[in-house]
Amino acid sequence: MSFQTRVTDLLGIEYPIVQGGLAYLAYSELCVAVSEAGGLGQITAMSLSTPDELRQEINKVREQTEKPFGVNFAIGQTGRPYEHMLQIAIDEKVPVISMTGGNPAPILEKLAKTDIKKLVLVASKRQAQKAEQLGADAVMVVGQEGGGHLGRDDVGTMVLIPQVVDAVNIPVIASGGIGDGRGWMAAHALGAEGIEMGTRFIATRECVHASEAYKNAILTKEETDTVVIKKELGSPARAIRNEWTETILSMEKENPSYEHLKQHISGEANKQFIYKGLEDQGFAWAGQVIGMIHDIPTTKELIDRMVVEAMDIRKKWKL
Repeated sequence: MSFQTRVTDLLGIEYPIVQGGLAYLAYSELCVAVSEAGGLGQITAMSLSTPDELRQEINKVREQTEKPFGVNFAIGQTGRPYEHMLQIAIDEKVPVISMTGGNPAPILEKLAKTDIKKLVLVASKRQAQKAEQLGADAVMVVGQEGGGHLGRDDVGTMVLIPQVVDAVNIPVIASGGIGDGRGWMAAHALGAEGIEMGTRFIATRECVHASEAYKNAILTKEETDTVVIKKELGSPARAIRNEWTETILSMEKENPSYEHLKQHISGEANKQFIYKGLEDQGFAWAGQVIGMIHDIPTTKELIDRMVVEAMDIRKKWKL
């Protein structure tokens, strides 16, 4: 049974499943596993310290798989210049570059004369239309259920995806609240031609940089155990609810400024939880899909299972 869509054709992959950028977590191990399982694995560029480190990660991926993969640039959250990292990805002729946060125009312009496929994460119809105008090959559309940074409009995936599908001509990849074959097929029913998953891929064996405490939290928490922080800063993002995020929310009410909050919302505070498992000293991104995650399979086991689930649904649809 074929799962061919414009997304699989564009990216050269078997299944239209894209692994999210996953700051501080998406390195060669997970990237290779997803690509080998038939999806599109990604490396997170801006979580690396130097251009040489990015080149090394790209080389590690190529040593282990001949299948397509991507490099993600989280250009809106780090505040760091990304041009030197982008040049490495271009020089290495990576198959796909995805952009999350910030203004993608400079990257899209830089990539216009290359063969690199360009994916842009958006959270509204207007952003999707703009990305298409600027030259994106596809848009990844995240609903309010998603983990990490979201749109400002609190619009859920179910409502947002069909609106974007109707508004653009390029392929739409659905993101937010998807963690199994049912969500995958629901995205197709809404008009999307692929899906992106972040939180679900954290709870896999190949996401080796995620602490056991982080993975255990994903397994044991419910969808109501997530909370949106940084909303008062204009950059809302969904994380696992804990004392640290409650402190952030209180601080936002007191003084919603970056300077006031920067120590609590920093990458270092994120690492305390996701790397070291120190839940009382940091925070961890996760979407509402945690309420549906109950095991830690290999990436291949996860994707194979999703394919079986999707095939069963399609048989019921008689498609």
